[in-house]
Amino acid sequence: MQKHELDKIRNMGFIAHIDAGKTTVTERVLYYTHRTHKIGEIDDGNTVMDYLPDEKKRGITITSAATIVPWKDHRLNIIDTPGHVDFTIEVERSLRVLDGAVVIFCARGGVEPQSETVWRQADRYNVPRIAFINKMDRAGASFSHCISMMENRLHCTPVPIQIPIGKEDFFEGSIDLIRMQALYNSDEDDGETLIVKDIPDELLDEAHHHRDIMIEKLAEHDEKIFEKYVHSEPVSEKEIQTVLRKVTLENKLIPVLCGAALRNKGIQPLIDAIVAYLPSPLDVPPVQGEDPISGEILTRRPNINDPMCGLIFKVITDKNSRLLFMRIYSGTITSGANIYNSTSNTSERIARIFHMHANKKERIEKAYCGEIVAITGLKMAITGDTLCCSDKPIILEKIPFPEPVISLAIEVATSGKTGDDLIESLNKMAQDDPTLHFKTDPDTGQMVVSGMGELHLEIVISRLEEDFNIKVNSGKPQVVYRETIKNSITHKELFHKKIAETEHYAGITIKLEPLERNAGFFYENKLKQPDIIPAEIQLWIEKTITESASAGVVSGYPVTDMKVSLLEIEYNERGYSDLGFRAVANIAFADAIRKAVPKLLEPIMKVEVIVPEKYTGGVIGDLNARGGQVHEIAFYLENEGQVKHDIPKVIHAFAPLSVLFGYSTALRSLTEGRGTFNMEFSHFGEA
Repeated sequence: MQKHELDKIRNMGFIAHIDAGKTTVTERVLYYTHRTHKIGEIDDGNTVMDYLPDEKKRGITITSAATIVPWKDHRLNIIDTPGHVDFTIEVERSLRVLDGAVVIFCARGGVEPQSETVWRQADRYNVPRIAFINKMDRAGASFSHCISMMENRLHCTPVPIQIPIGKEDFFEGSIDLIRMQALYNSDEDDGETLIVKDIPDELLDEAHHHRDIMIEKLAEHDEKIFEKYVHSEPVSEKEIQTVLRKVTLENKLIPVLCGAALRNKGIQPLIDAIVAYLPSPLDVPPVQGEDPISGEILTRRPNINDPMCGLIFKVITDKNSRLLFMRIYSGTITSGANIYNSTSNTSERIARIFHMHANKKERIEKAYCGEIVAITGLKMAITGDTLCCSDKPIILEKIPFPEPVISLAIEVATSGKTGDDLIESLNKMAQDDPTLHFKTDPDTGQMVVSGMGELHLEIVISRLEEDFNIKVNSGKPQVVYRETIKNSITHKELFHKKIAETEHYAGITIKLEPLERNAGFFYENKLKQPDIIPAEIQLWIEKTITESASAGVVSGYPVTDMKVSLLEIEYNERGYSDLGFRAVANIAFADAIRKAVPKLLEPIMKVEVIVPEKYTGGVIGDLNARGGQVHEIAFYLENEGQVKHDIPKVIHAFAPLSVLFGYSTALRSLTEGRGTFNMEFSHFGEA
């Protein structure tokens, strides 16, 4: 693949809050690029990208799906991601390998809770974005209010390059502010024909006003446009597009378009904008990683002549096969070739390489840098592993996985199936989904699965039955807690015992310090002269304390938000043992935690409740009774900032997850079915 071909690749994804219309937009993109010959509809359960039975049944996206579409001599590698907070890992690992993203907003709901979450995820990877305000045909749709919410909630600078023609039932199309044209979609051929007309006279002044605002924002980032703006000189279409692309790639401005995907309006200009303003693999900085031996920072460019380097970002496992999704950052891969896994220090053979179209595979023999492909044949590789050349090894930054916040006890209910069958099936599912954890409780012997929410665990149980033919009985969800300490403490411990004719003598002094919330657990060796103490002793102590942190002294939950410093070591130079130092480290750690005033932490959720005003008092009282804390009550604004009387208040609160099980039922009861809420994990707080 030559350089000019890399220029024509766009690795991008659709991200948004649930029900903003990501899959609906994707289905239109597939149709208008002639990747499919019929538009799939969520309500009909025939969408290409939502292919899982649970996705069709529930009408939501559960797992990210990839496809490739052609558009005007460009190739778009698209990933359609879920919008539900329980499946946020799908967005995380997709953004890790994508070069750009389209953030879709509902014209009525604006910037909703999960919109903020996916925006922060895109910020983490510095992914350039364009925005598409969908559902302009909905009652209560407001383009200007969405722009205002983007500025206030996302702290970004949106630049509308389109404005809508009409709204709600009277939404007809959009005005292109760069070319100053009115764009409509024909109703006779499912919107495939894009009709370009002159701007209606009654909207001409408004179009010029918004174009001036667009040029003013661009002038802040480009001297030539600034000079023309100051002297009221015309700015050409090419100048606008060049600068707009530059500032979009630099994440300084966000181009904003609008449409109504369900009514087949506004999709073709969106695809044009993806090509025009989102980056190719050549526009993003070369990927960096570490040398697995020296730790030296290495760089890989998107060049077929550079050593091969790629990242496994997703694994799909079923009863018979194992499919691994990989972004290739440099070099090439060939079917049948051996490849080195630098993360696990293993080599395996690639059996086959595929381009994916949702769940359909299209076999290819060779893949190049800049591509997103699926491969088979690798048994050992997991999500986050780096594949590369064995003579030029590199380890890329791994994908961070959020910790599960809810657990469920399950047991096999299918005759002929055993606990081993359940463990094998959960193992395969955990390879697909790193946020799914499971373990056998040592005290009760129960199998406990942990995930990101109630819906997440419902899907896990459904997959066990449908994909692995294992029915399970489940118990009431249990919250996953953490433990930490309140005070700093320095503790000295000695272990001196004779066991089986061998005398064991060991002593250590450690210091425990509490850290701020969500800081994690840290161990530090602060010995004054570490070189004079045997390295194996220091290793025994570090390993024991780190392992001990997985079970605290309050209720046996993992310890977090704490730093342990090793200050002193006492030992007998004539003889020492790992048993003695493991014992003293374990005892010292437990005793020190008890002295430092241990406390239990529980997951606190960020809750947004939308209710009619007359129910606000009752909802706030219920949240307070559950131990929640209301921190803001705002008006739900629509229609250019006007308050609608049927949905006037938005309550922002924090509440423990333990009290939110079944909250949707309670809220419906409190509001006569008129209240809605969303929640997402915020932090661990003191229980």
